[in-house]
Amino acid sequence: MGRESARLSSFYGVPSRTDSRLRIAVLADSDTRWKWGALTARRLAERVPEGDWAASRPAAPELDGFLLRGRATPTPRQLAEVGVSPDALREVTMAQFLDIAVKFDDERAYDVVVLALVGGAAQAALHGLAARRPGHTRRPVIVTGYVGVVYEKLADGLLLRHGADVVLANSRHDAERFRAVYEGVGADACAVTEAALPFLGGAAYQEEPGRDTVVFAAQPSVPESRADRQYLLRRLVDHARRHPGREVVLKLRSKPGEHTTHIEEHPFQKLAKGMDLPPNFSLAYGNMGEILDRTDLLVTVSSTAALESLHRSVPTAVLTDLGVREALGNHHFLGSGCLASWDRLDAGHRPTPDAGWLAAQGVAPGEAYHRAFDHVRERMSELLSKESLPPIAPYYTAATAPGYLPGILARHHLAPDGTPLPGAAPANEPTGLRRLVRDAVRDAARGAYRHGVQRVAPVIRRMGEL
Repeated sequence: MGRESARLSSFYGVPSRTDSRLRIAVLADSDTRWKWGALTARRLAERVPEGDWAASRPAAPELDGFLLRGRATPTPRQLAEVGVSPDALREVTMAQFLDIAVKFDDERAYDVVVLALVGGAAQAALHGLAARRPGHTRRPVIVTGYVGVVYEKLADGLLLRHGADVVLANSRHDAERFRAVYEGVGADACAVTEAALPFLGGAAYQEEPGRDTVVFAAQPSVPESRADRQYLLRRLVDHARRHPGREVVLKLRSKPGEHTTHIEEHPFQKLAKGMDLPPNFSLAYGNMGEILDRTDLLVTVSSTAALESLHRSVPTAVLTDLGVREALGNHHFLGSGCLASWDRLDAGHRPTPDAGWLAAQGVAPGEAYHRAFDHVRERMSELLSKESLPPIAPYYTAATAPGYLPGILARHHLAPDGTPLPGAAPANEPTGLRRLVRDAVRDAARGAYRHGVQRVAPVIRRMGEL
């Protein structure tokens, strides 16, 4: 068995259905989406309003995690970094998950399914669930949403998520945009529910005598080019040299060989090899919240870490050095008061965020955030208390998108009607020698893919530019 599969197998478990706890399944396709999905599940069950349904349920939910098999399947280290331990965790194909999730009538039935997926996978799951029990009204409440800042593919991503009972918006700003998209195509917008990012929290920032730490939050694909990433790294290292009494930390998303939501062709740790790094410069992994506990200035291009930082009142700078562009995502921070260049930061500038912008984005500190999930819990209580739910009805169908939907579903081995294609992975996992062989082949394939992305592809691209 390959090392990655051996490590993942220690996380696997069989769900136990022996109590009346709220039963939630989270299907995620990457480390960041697992973080969002798992923490969203916990938020949903924290303080459900009193009622007939809520009175019969203990507060702590039973949480089962499912990792959608693919290039970005997270490793145990990435999962542990989130700090959420599910009752059971399995790696599955879409077909396997659908077979598990549609057991609506037995004691293993889920009350809630959280789809923490990229848009196409969410659409496939919605159609697959709908096809497994057409017209069946006793089913889980389906919840989906976005991991962080929504700065690209707004219409595409939203329409692919349509059909869920609850589409979470991370702020008032997002909720208004989401409803406008659905209403603009004539789709039902009642599922859009305002909430907040589930992973905000931690102690408010306080200066600590003798501590002066600047953290740059790296992103796997922003910026994308090698030249731009080398520029940012050089400026970060130069900042460390200019301020020898300051600790300068490069916070990395993943270790070499690991994949995240987005492909990282030029890892910063690889670019840093061979550079003359000053002693006050270091690389760091780990939970972002723990890093922020000792941060005095958070710098990024457009990472969601900026929202975590702003929520805790940590001084936060969003870089303008490479322009303020949609491709970078830093245009999302227009009006925030946080846009700044390395030249200004080198000179000692510390941005002051705009309070109105913070409130609109759902990251204002204080009681407002603690109440941000109340509307969602009320909505969940209402849905869970119903004896039946309407059939899952995505906006995209064979009638509305006949040239788009079949391709989306085929990528997850589903036919245009949501049923499994011939040859789709069987529901039962192989055992014994068959599993050993399968895991070894899968590890080799993932390793080859990651090697191709991070080593071969850049070489081919450079050759093509000659």
